[in-house]
Amino acid sequence: MTVYGYARVSSTDQNLDRQREALADVDKILTEKVSGKNRTDRPVLDSLLTIVSEGDVIRVKSTDRLARNTADLLAIVRQLADKNVGVEFIDNPGMNIGTAQGELMLTVFAAFAQFERELIRERQAEGIAIAKAEGRFGKPKALTPTQVAYAADRRAKGETVADLAKELGVSRQTLYSAFKRHAQD
Repeated sequence: MTVYGYARVSSTDQNLDRQREALADVDKILTEKVSGKNRTDRPVLDSLLTIVSEGDVIRVKSTDRLARNTADLLAIVRQLADKNVGVEFIDNPGMNIGTAQGELMLTVFAAFAQFERELIRERQAEGIAIAKAEGRFGKPKALTPTQVAYAADRRAKGETVADLAKELGVSRQTLYSAFKRHAQD
């Protein structure tokens, strides 16, 4: 029997240390830095699901580290249960599979994890919409040829690129790039 630990964070700039510490007593820890929104892009998890065998245990800090939506979490747990592989959640041992109560708790918590992810997406979309409305998101504002000619003329008269960029509502780099294209025309 081997006890595997599985730790996952959603992006490369996030830290796995908290999960590694919680999984310190396992035989082998597998980690990955990838979104848990679906199973298709998680090669470490796929590998783990392949190498485990009857009697092994997979230990995870929390359900949302294993999957972020109810269907995926339940499918993973069912696949492991069919192989007689145990699944343990450190943050909530009452959800460990093997009992009717554990499976019920797992289903309820998985639904909450999915709900939380949907709320995060909604808040993110709202924030992006506000940032776009304020001109702080997305592709930098493009300058028209007339604006570039106007700015080039004023620059030739001694105005700074920083002042011109601020007036036109673009970055200095956008203005420098526009000047370069203007000079090539």
